[in-house]
Amino acid sequence: MTKRSASTQNGGKVAASGHKVSQNGTLQDGDDRKVGLGKKVTLLRGISIIIGTIIGAGIFISPKGILKHSGSVGMSLIVWIACGVLSLFGALSYAELGTCIKKSGGHYTYILEAFGPQMAFVRLWADLIAIRPAALAVISLAFGQYILEPLFMPCSVPPMAVKLATAISITSVMYLNSMSVTWTARIQIFLTFSKLLAIAIIIVPGMYQLFKGETKNFENAFDLSKVQLSGMPLAFYSGMYAYAGWFYLNFVIEEVDNPERNVPLAICISMAIVTCCYVLTNVAYYTVMSAEELLASEAVAVTFAEKLLGNFSIAVPVFVALSCYGSMNGGTFALSRTFYVASREGHLPEVLSMIHVHKHTPMAAVLILYPMTMLQLFVGDIYSLLNFMSFLRWLFIGVVVLGLIYLRYTKPDLPRPFKVPLFIPVVFCLTCFFMVFLSLYSDPVNTGIGFAISLTGIPAYYIFIHFNHRPKWLQRGLGNPAAHITAGRVEEK
Repeated sequence: MTKRSASTQNGGKVAASGHKVSQNGTLQDGDDRKVGLGKKVTLLRGISIIIGTIIGAGIFISPKGILKHSGSVGMSLIVWIACGVLSLFGALSYAELGTCIKKSGGHYTYILEAFGPQMAFVRLWADLIAIRPAALAVISLAFGQYILEPLFMPCSVPPMAVKLATAISITSVMYLNSMSVTWTARIQIFLTFSKLLAIAIIIVPGMYQLFKGETKNFENAFDLSKVQLSGMPLAFYSGMYAYAGWFYLNFVIEEVDNPERNVPLAICISMAIVTCCYVLTNVAYYTVMSAEELLASEAVAVTFAEKLLGNFSIAVPVFVALSCYGSMNGGTFALSRTFYVASREGHLPEVLSMIHVHKHTPMAAVLILYPMTMLQLFVGDIYSLLNFMSFLRWLFIGVVVLGLIYLRYTKPDLPRPFKVPLFIPVVFCLTCFFMVFLSLYSDPVNTGIGFAISLTGIPAYYIFIHFNHRPKWLQRGLGNPAAHITAGRVEEK
């Protein structure tokens, strides 16, 4: 790996290995070749990152939260479409931020630029100690469950076998992301096409049945007798959660080729594809199953396949497992860049901003999640932790989009190659804060616990970052936070 040093010579830093670090933060060896994160994320790879992380297991297993709370088939389809449009508003807001602040890191970077280091560190702290390890463990457990299911049919899969398969999958994802950016992106493209193929296998026969005249489940689709206004916010909450993941391309902005063009284009194409897939998949489900059957099913795609595709239904768990693996791979690829950037800013140990000399990957930043995820997998109460922390996602995304509006007024001259109408971030920001309020109203205890966990980031900030007089062992572990790196340049505070 490369090793950084605070010393400078001829306008660049000199690493302990004798390599010179240029002003843009890349490492140069003796023959002037630069060692850094290259721009390997093309338009297709950007689309695969977004689609691959949005579409997980939910659309195949339990897309019934929206139907349950909306009360009718027709209203549920309207909610799916509306949530797709609202998610597009959020994605377009992030596209503006990504093209005017060309730094990786996603939420963390934008909060840092708009509101300063303390709030950014609180977000980073919650991500590191709770949110990301728990979320990765949950999607990995789904992979372990569904990859083994065909082997154990018709019996249930032993829990320990699921955890062992999960541990192997997490290890393989970490290894892949540590070894090669190119192969990580190639496998992500393959997994994304696998997801789209699985969805096509559901949509095509479903549409065929619909065009044959199987419309009985759509009779009285907008029957309002079961619709309760009190349930609609929860339906929207479920829908927005299903679309979450559109922001992951912003975590790797520095590696996107031609970001001014590719970031907005990748976001628009991805959101259009995902929204169409979600709506048409639900139409296909309703063509074959009644609302009551869908709500009673434990795995909707499996029930659909058993009714329509016969023995082919055994392949559905494999497609679900591949979908989960794609979410794991894309999420790990993107999130490692947050820790890489946070280290570069002095908020995490210096080792996390080091890049492997030969593989050109931020290996330490990739591996930081591994021990925490394994710990939560085998000894933690993952689902309770996710319940505590789920509202924080929308709180901080709302803060980020509020930061976009704030920067419009505080930095009007900031170059904005892609600029959205002001009503788009305003509507999305209000949506995010409404969902935070809904969490507080519907589950004040768990939400309060999650908020308290995140607030532990404030004393952590002052202990690890703010105070200069710290024990020498702590200073050695964290590096020198006084060397504050901004926009790829080293500036001594």
